[in-house]
Amino acid sequence: MKRRDFLITTSTGMLLAATQSANAEMTMPQSPMAWTDENGLARFLKTDTDPLTNEFEKYPRCPYCGMMRKMFSQTRHLIVYEDDAVDGTCSLHCAAISLALNLDRVPKVIYAGDAGAPGEVKPLVDSAAMTYVIDPARPGTMTAVSKYAYADKAQAEAAAGPDAKLADFDTALVDAYNGMAQDTIRIRKRRAERRARAGH
Repeated sequence: MKRRDFLITTSTGMLLAATQSANAEMTMPQSPMAWTDENGLARFLKTDTDPLTNEFEKYPRCPYCGMMRKMFSQTRHLIVYEDDAVDGTCSLHCAAISLALNLDRVPKVIYAGDAGAPGEVKPLVDSAAMTYVIDPARPGTMTAVSKYAYADKAQAEAAAGPDAKLADFDTALVDAYNGMAQDTIRIRKRRAERRARAGH
């Protein structure tokens, strides 16, 4: 199955409820590149023919959760669609949301942070050539089950715990969609508790 068909089938079939929920909270694209979220803030996918240059300046925050992407460089993703629209997310969880909301766009390349690379800020690598470690014993970014991507399969194998499994991008994406409901419930609860403590 081609990646386009896989993404459309997976996104449509497994995220229908999540997409309906998202549609209830935001007005979908007023133009091919923008929409307004529940707070009335414009959300844009930038047209960018050189997305890897000054990445964090152009895509500092994940548009779906607000997290600073540089702080989560080991799990961040950068989706480049065929029309050169670019979406930078903090995690595979939020990349899955982008792919579900942009069903009419075909991904040209999806980059992921290389968790096995040295240095505090991890480089981006084409996710199609990476090995994901899905480890239920290790929480991840925006998810209870971590999904770290490695450019070097040997590093992925070394990092995998006893209950972890190795996967390609498509398998990891399916796993992200499967866990989306529980992850969303947990995140909403955590943020509600945080607001309560802050007195809001």
